[in-house]
Amino acid sequence: MASHRKPRQRTLSGGPVRTTAALALAGAATATAFEGTSQADPRPTPAQVKSEVDRLYEEAEAATEQYNGAKEQADEAERALTGLREEAARKTDQLNTARSALGTLAASQYRSGSLGTAVQLALASDPQEYLSQAAFIARAGDRNAAGITTVRRRLDEVGKLREQASGRLADLRSRQTELAGHKAVIEEKLTAAKNLLARLTAEERAAYEAGSPGGSAGAVAGSAAPQGSTPPPPADGSRAARAVAFAYGAIGKPYVWGATGPGSFDCSGLTQAAWRSAGVSLPRTTYTQINAGRRVSRDQLAPGDLVFFYSGVTHVGLYIGNGQMIHAPRPGSTVRLAPIDSMPWAGASRPA
Repeated sequence: MASHRKPRQRTLSGGPVRTTAALALAGAATATAFEGTSQADPRPTPAQVKSEVDRLYEEAEAATEQYNGAKEQADEAERALTGLREEAARKTDQLNTARSALGTLAASQYRSGSLGTAVQLALASDPQEYLSQAAFIARAGDRNAAGITTVRRRLDEVGKLREQASGRLADLRSRQTELAGHKAVIEEKLTAAKNLLARLTAEERAAYEAGSPGGSAGAVAGSAAPQGSTPPPPADGSRAARAVAFAYGAIGKPYVWGATGPGSFDCSGLTQAAWRSAGVSLPRTTYTQINAGRRVSRDQLAPGDLVFFYSGVTHVGLYIGNGQMIHAPRPGSTVRLAPIDSMPWAGASRPA
């Protein structure tokens, strides 16, 4: 009967069904937004897919940089914990040695000190020899007191080290939990992007790859680039030149989130490895690398400078000249050339 029928489902805006699909796409955090539309809804347009996938990749990269920072702190906590445990083991060995020495001395004194000193003097066949022995026993008593002090000090040292190790262990577990959270976010975003891209035809997918930031245009050294010819690596032997040469050598290697080389990189992993090859140590994340060195304006850029993008400073590349950079764009891509105006500008810094 009509009274038992379900009410007809309406769109949020009351407009056509296509509007519902567009709204679901714009607000989706994952690809399930598309799965939630009815089978009668049209397939999302390539432009809609591109917009959503770009957003997902940007959010995944932001989560990747948070993961990188948490991993760096977790590694530091683990190294500190290992050092504390090793030092505690050494101090425990010293404590046991001190205890053993104290026990041996106490046992010796117990065996030789069963009679009072006046009786021992009275019974001694050679009073002078006894007095010499009494002086030795007095010195042994001093040694006994020193041994007790040593044991107490070693006990205190071991206790403090174990307390510090316990704190570091708690810190490490906290960092590991944080890592797991960032990893889950990254994998969720990447899976969603992959599912969305799977809805495109091969031709549409190729168009997306060519039109995405750092796309196939300029993906190979020496190919055409929008802002001029590809500059060769500097040959002046400077640290910046060596960093740029490393980046050129990494072209074609895959993007893998959390990777620092040599076979794969994420964006900040590439810039860190490039400058490390030149003997300069950079922090691990984009939001710390931007403060490593001297800030430079866009019109002052020189080869080797770090160039940063997006409002959250979530992406970085290595400037090579002529308005171009080498960077690791996103999952599914490789290290490549790209114009620096292909993404929203955030700033630049010069490590050396």
